[in-house]
Amino acid sequence: MQRFFRRQDRSDPVLSPGKREAIGRLVALARSGLHPRLLACFVGPPGAGKAAAAQELGRELGREILRLDLAAVASKWIGETEKNLRAVIAEAERLDAVLLLDEGDALFGRRTAVSSAHDRYASVETNYLLQALESHPGIAVICTNREEELDPVFLRRCDLVVRFP
Repeated sequence: MQRFFRRQDRSDPVLSPGKREAIGRLVALARSGLHPRLLACFVGPPGAGKAAAAQELGRELGREILRLDLAAVASKWIGETEKNLRAVIAEAERLDAVLLLDEGDALFGRRTAVSSAHDRYASVETNYLLQALESHPGIAVICTNREEELDPVFLRRCDLVVRFP
C-alpha cells in the first residue's frame, strides 16, 4: 500500500489569513457532523500553498494526510487503476486520514468525445473515481493548478472550491 501514497510532513505550514479562513470553513464542516464525507478542490498556481493548506486541514483535525501518488496508481492495464484507487481509498478510510490528490486535473480532466477504446476507458476511470470519492466517508482534497481543464461535473460535486491567488 505504501507505494500508492506517502505520508505528508506534519510541520506547521505558513498560510495567509485568507487561506486559514478557508481551512477554518472546511474544519467547521468536518466537525459539524453534517457532512459524512467532504470533498474539496484547491485551485491555484504552483507554489500558491495548496498542499500546505491540506496539511493545515489535517493538523487542525488531528488527522494524518495521505498524498496519493498518481503515477503509482495509474496503470495501462484495464481494471488495475480502479483496483489501486479502491485500495488507496480503503486505506484512507481505515486510518481516518485526509486523502490528498495532487495534480487533480490529471484524473478529473474534461471528458471528450470518445474516439478510441483508450478514450472510453479513461472516461470510465474518471467516472469510477468520482463515484468512489462520493461514497468515501472521509475527507478528500484535490489540488490543481489548471482549473480550466477540470471536468465541470467534478467541480459541481465538490463541497467547497478554494481558489488560491
